[in-house]
Amino acid sequence: MQKLKTTIKNNADIFMTGICGIVYLVWFFILEQKVTDNYHIIHVGLDDYIPFVEYFIVPYLLWFVYVFAVWAFLLFKDREMFKKLSIFLFSGMFFSLFVCTIYPNGTDFRPVIDPEKNIFAFLVYKLYGIDTPTNVLPSIHVFNSIAVHIAILKSKCFEKKPVIKWGSLVLCISICLATVFLKQHSSVDVIAAGFLAYVVYGIVYEPVTESGTGRILKTRKADNL
Repeated sequence: MQKLKTTIKNNADIFMTGICGIVYLVWFFILEQKVTDNYHIIHVGLDDYIPFVEYFIVPYLLWFVYVFAVWAFLLFKDREMFKKLSIFLFSGMFFSLFVCTIYPNGTDFRPVIDPEKNIFAFLVYKLYGIDTPTNVLPSIHVFNSIAVHIAILKSKCFEKKPVIKWGSLVLCISICLATVFLKQHSSVDVIAAGFLAYVVYGIVYEPVTESGTGRILKTRKADNL
């Protein structure tokens, strides 16, 4: 029993991440089942100027590998950054579910897909069949991509690996673009996710004690020495 307690104590961050993951998935699937009609349509003029491009299914699906691979790598190589990334991810993901719970939302501009056109169109057709056009604001795909890219930039593991940093940036941007070119999200969802990431970044990486008033106070103390 004591060994179990020690294991849990030493890996509390992993257990908490697992619990958060289970809660998120249950909450998400409940929303997917409940929000089927009578929801607010997220659709602005800009969305109509963005064409549907099935080839963006590639970066869209790579999102799953991108997020999990970086998260798992940091778990073993940079535990502190793993904790920060986990906090970043779940803060935004839970906030997104909260928004969708009190403000049911979705899109109405998915095109009719011919699955026989090519493999890319076939994959989009399958995606549409699995993922409903609801619970879109803000975009989790966009938020998590930004969170992962920031973690790569912040981690010492990638400090001297510019190729990985630039590759991450290209993939992050491609995933964000994919959400609108596949008509999975409105441009409003993308902007909202970006703003949410900005807010969460300030909480996770630049708390009050190290920025804003806190930083000013530290500077004044140093000047008085």
